Amino acid sequence: MSGPVGRRRARRTVISALLAIAALVAVANAHLVYVAVATQPACVDHIKDHGAPGNFRAAKSAC
Repeated sequence: MSGPVGRRRARRTVISALLAIAALVAVANAHLVYVAVATQPACVDHIKDHGAPGNFRAAKSAC
């Protein structure tokens, strides 16, 4: 299928595929944002005193 009709159809197919990929990426990113906002990790044990050199502690405990 060559000629203007074939090129138009090919261009339409490529544009449709690119729009579908862009929509898929947008939906995946929206899902990641939703999960990040809607969930809160459980509390874990951590060092609470300031006098432990070389050990890390939570900057601000949510527990």
